[in-house]
This record gives sequence, C-alpha cells and structure tokens, in this order.
Amino acid sequence: MQNRRITILDTTLRDGEQSPGIALAPDEKVEIAHALDALGVDVIEAGFAASSPGDFEGVRAVAAAVSRPTVASLSRTRHDDLDAAVEALAVAPGRTRVHIVLATSPIHMEFKLGLEPEEVVEHARDAVAYVAGRVDEVEFACEDATRSDPSFVAEVCRAAIEAGATTVNLPDTVGYSLPDEYAAFVATVQRLCPALDRVAVAVHCHDDLGLAVANTLAGVSAGASQVECTVNGIGERAGVAALEEVAMALRVRADAYGYETGIDVGRIGHASRLVSKITGYAVQPNKAIVGANAFAHEAGIHQDGMLKHAGTYQIMDPEELGLTMTLPLGKHSGRHAFRRACTEAGLQLTEAEFAAAFTRFKTLADAGEGVTLDDAFEEVAA
Repeated sequence: MQNRRITILDTTLRDGEQSPGIALAPDEKVEIAHALDALGVDVIEAGFAASSPGDFEGVRAVAAAVSRPTVASLSRTRHDDLDAAVEALAVAPGRTRVHIVLATSPIHMEFKLGLEPEEVVEHARDAVAYVAGRVDEVEFACEDATRSDPSFVAEVCRAAIEAGATTVNLPDTVGYSLPDEYAAFVATVQRLCPALDRVAVAVHCHDDLGLAVANTLAGVSAGASQVECTVNGIGERAGVAALEEVAMALRVRADAYGYETGIDVGRIGHASRLVSKITGYAVQPNKAIVGANAFAHEAGIHQDGMLKHAGTYQIMDPEELGLTMTLPLGKHSGRHAFRRACTEAGLQLTEAEFAAAFTRFKTLADAGEGVTLDDAFEEVAA
C-alpha cells in the first residue's frame, strides 16, 4: 500500500519571525523562501500582510519569488486584513492561500475577542466567504483549539467549510496538550464534523511543554494530512514543531507511521544554517537532527561502536542531511578514537609513544581542559 502524503506548511517566515528580536527584511525572507522551496516544503507561510508595511512587502516579495510552493499570508477575520493578504499575494505566479485565524476557546472569546460563541461562528463564515474565490486556497484555524469545546470547534469548522475553506487547522496554540489528548481531540472533532473529510486537516503545535513534535505526530496518526512547522523549531514563546524533526521522524519511522513528505533531506543542513544565520538565533548544541552534537560521539564505548559500524549508535546518516558525524576527543574518549585521530593526523607512533600520549591526553581531559593532539604530544616530544 502506498504511503499517505503529508503536506508540509513551513511558517518560519511568519510564526518563526514572531520570535522575540527577529525582524526579517523582504530580501531576507526571499533568501529563506528559496531555501524552503529547494527543501521541498509544500506551503510557505510568508508572513502576516496586515501587521505592518514591511511584512506586507515581505509577503509580496516571497509570493513573487517562488512558483512551486503555495504561498500563504496569515489574516484575522477583519475585511481589511483579508484585503491586505489578497493584495500582497496577487503577484504570485503560483498558488496562493489566505490563512484565517479566529479563537474558539472560552478564555480567548471572552477576554480577547469579546464575542459570544454564535458571533464567532458568524465571523468565521463571513471571513471565509469574503476571501474564497479571490485566492486559490483558504485555510481556517481555530486558535487555541485544544482548550476549546470539541463540539463548538466542530460547529465552527462546519461553518468555515460551508463558506469555502479548503484546509482546517486545529492548533495547540499554547502548547497545552499531551500527545494522547491531542490525538483524541483531532479524532473527536473529525467525528463531530464529517465535512472535514472533504478538506485537509492541519495541526500546528507549540512547544511550551516540549511536546510540539510529539503532538504533531499524534495529530498525524489521528488523521491530519498537513503539519505546520518551522526550521530549527523557532517561533512564538518556546517555538513550534521543528520541521527537520517531524520530517525525519516520519522518514526514519515510516514502519510505524506509513506517511511520507516531499522534503529533500539533503537540504536540511543548509536550511538550518541559513535560518540560524539570518535570524541570529543559534541552534542549541544538543538540538535533534541539526544541533552540533546531534551526530557527535564522545563516549569511548560509543566511539568504539561507531568505528566498527555506524548503525550501532546512529539511526540516520548525517551526510545524507548535509551534516557531518564527529568523534570529538574528550574525557570519555577511548583508545580507539584517539588512535584514529592520530592516524588521520598522519602520526606514525610506536606503542610506547602512543601509550604516553594517551595517558597525557586523559590527564588533561580529566582536568576539564580543551585537549588537542598537540597538547597530548607536547610532553612526549619534549
């Protein structure tokens, strides 16, 4: 049976840019958009056109720069927001999408929107109807869906679909859900709103409890066909599901999921480095997939295993991702890794010279100092 295809919506240029301190110029958005295009994402959410003149120009620049992926702009339900999104996307040679967001949780409806539930339903219906037909696709998001009544979410979804929505997003906006809860929520809303069978169901998960990727995968298992993510997991507050983690989880564990994406994994390393450089957001060393330590093995037992067969401690090939594997020398390194480093450095050693250098290396490493081969051989040479 053929694997089900999962749509990847990348929101690095919208949710990612909402990370504190990031402000991308239109040309920077275009540079990242080209990398996302090469990476194989299906939809690029280029920004929130109505939020500022600069973001309007950023959305417009991205829409004009790429043709294969669909280009989207976020929008509230206000007609002037929707008009700005449509205008910014009008220059696109390819497909366009307006992504409408409207909160459905009691706390958001009362304190943020000041709307009654029935007014929210009408706002959803009106906004989708207003923009449907003016762009190729309309996505509707029930903001803070996971803290909403599933029956009410289903009612809002039904109204949005009747008005012309082609994708419905059920986001875990504040990162509150647990994976089992999220899967059950997505399944429940689908059961209560059979019309969802006619459109794509999307998941967009924040990482406030460190569960964004787990929740995203749970949503996919429950039937979602679109995932929303960012390169390096950047985004509002603690960020959102990391594109590289979701894509590789679905690829490495295809036996468990049976889904595939259009991501060219060989472009992951480049996209990660580019986004980090342009945004100024460094990637933490222990970040899964793209962190500096993701394919670094220091422990002697691990290094010995890696030297014998990479599959002992690696479930992915870093070179395939545009990354590299390293065996850094440190306190926990063993003789095999040290000997390999000596050999790679072109050192021809007697057993006595090797033993003396290794002893010095371990002494220095135990002291917590950064150790190089020159350090290890300094005393031996003297």
